[in-house]
Amino acid sequence: MTAPPEKKEMSIGLDRDSGTVAHLFDERNAAVRQMIARAIEAAHGAGKPIGICGQAPSDYPDFAAWLVRQGINSISLNPDKAVKTAFVIAEEEAAKARAATA
Repeated sequence: MTAPPEKKEMSIGLDRDSGTVAHLFDERNAAVRQMIARAIEAAHGAGKPIGICGQAPSDYPDFAAWLVRQGINSISLNPDKAVKTAFVIAEEEAAKARAATA
């Protein structure tokens, strides 16, 4: 029995483990971002925190920064990328705070 596909894979209709189409897979796809942004908005609208775990924030610092701009409450990172990505997140949070007080 195989595991069910992740929501991000379903949003772009690709199986990242398939040798045929895996090269087309990108977590930063607009459909994936739209789905995540809606989930963040819905969670905040319900007064609930929301976090994300997965490879993308660790592999793509720009994706982690985008998540901060969207208002994500927590991000899980791979240990080998945690420090580098934490600096990116801190910079984005500082920029967001400056913009809020401007």
